[in-house]
Amino acid sequence: MTQKDDKLPLGVKMGFGVGDMGGNLFFTAMGFWSLFYLTDVVGIPAAAAGFAILIGKIWDAVTDPLMGFISDRTRTRFGRRRPYLLFGSVPLFLSMWWFFSAPRFSTVFGGVLWVSLVLCLLNTAYTIVNIPYGSLTPELTKDYNERNSLNGFRFSFAVIGTILGAAVVLPIVGLAGNDSRLGFSYVGLVFGIVMAVSMLITFVSVRESDHSHDAPLTERFFETFARVFRNRTYVRLLVVYACNLTGITFVQTILVYYFKYLYNNEGMTTVAMICLLVTAMLCIPLSVLVAKRTGKKRLYQIALGIISLGCMAIFLFGHILGMTYTLIVMVVAGVGIGFAYVPPFSMLPDVIEVDAAQTAKRKEGAYYGMWTFVSKLGIALAPALVGSILGISGFAPDEVQSASTLLAIRILIGPIPVAVLFAGIVVIDRYPLDEAAYKRIIAEEKR
Repeated sequence: MTQKDDKLPLGVKMGFGVGDMGGNLFFTAMGFWSLFYLTDVVGIPAAAAGFAILIGKIWDAVTDPLMGFISDRTRTRFGRRRPYLLFGSVPLFLSMWWFFSAPRFSTVFGGVLWVSLVLCLLNTAYTIVNIPYGSLTPELTKDYNERNSLNGFRFSFAVIGTILGAAVVLPIVGLAGNDSRLGFSYVGLVFGIVMAVSMLITFVSVRESDHSHDAPLTERFFETFARVFRNRTYVRLLVVYACNLTGITFVQTILVYYFKYLYNNEGMTTVAMICLLVTAMLCIPLSVLVAKRTGKKRLYQIALGIISLGCMAIFLFGHILGMTYTLIVMVVAGVGIGFAYVPPFSMLPDVIEVDAAQTAKRKEGAYYGMWTFVSKLGIALAPALVGSILGISGFAPDEVQSASTLLAIRILIGPIPVAVLFAGIVVIDRYPLDEAAYKRIIAEEKR
């Protein structure tokens, strides 16, 4: 039944949170392994494989706002969002398995065409479940602080999914012996099942509010998103989150180059990521407690500040003090990563709830669709800039790098992401919705 009490039962929090384990498993598996799989297993040239992945990303970004628009206008006995978790889980499973089970191609064109098509299908299936899933957050509780707790559960499971996506691919591939094609097919099968089951658990565990008496949404597509961008509080938060993701993606993208070319130990990149992510996972519950004392905005600033300090510490001293020092800094930076998971996804439903109270129209899907669209642009921008800067510096793969290239790698892990993160700290400082302001606006609109 619909949750009447603002305090959510543990089962609902866990059931909602587990959905993001599959979501982050998808992001990590595709981000870490898709290009390697296409070039080294399927046999598609790197440039052609990159082009096919780009087509899938462009299609993926375009479909996010559209899915939000559609889910806002859905009315079923299951609710507005949950039907998509139920009926989208099977296509998600099948398309994930299909992508990692590529046939052999006689031509490069045939390979690019197949990959582009399957990636468009896979990304569409993911969008169908992911945008409604994110849009559920404002549905489950209107309590300002309870949203911190709810998202704490969500991102604890998200980190688990991230670790799984990075760490278990090669062991699964190894089950097929020397047949890496079959091994990656196993990966697609296992990951597809995990992704589908996690969404089905969320479908069963949560209930939506009754919106049958809500005012109908009559705005057309572009009118809806024009209204979304007139919400200055939302735009401010959106910009900060884009800075957050872009800065972190710079670090994730360049980290393997840092360990490979400054320490001559590429394999330790995985250890560094584990140090970062395990610390982050442990700090997520702590961040919920800290937010009650500092407020969401200050916690977000503190988180971005800790990450920035870690980046600068590696830039200034990592090449001098060595790999052990950098691993320790990664643990410290993990505190910032853990603290940064919850605030934006706890602040976003506050913004949406205020808009719903003031306009008497609920359009969570539109807000979450545009949120995901902009975040994906940020994630795509950082690797493109990393590649361009490395190219300008004279980078040559698998060779001893020049002093200018090593400096470029250090700058990409230090000053550049720090500048982006600092911009986020500045922009969020004028975010107006603290707990008192939120409760006052909601109370005024109810009169």
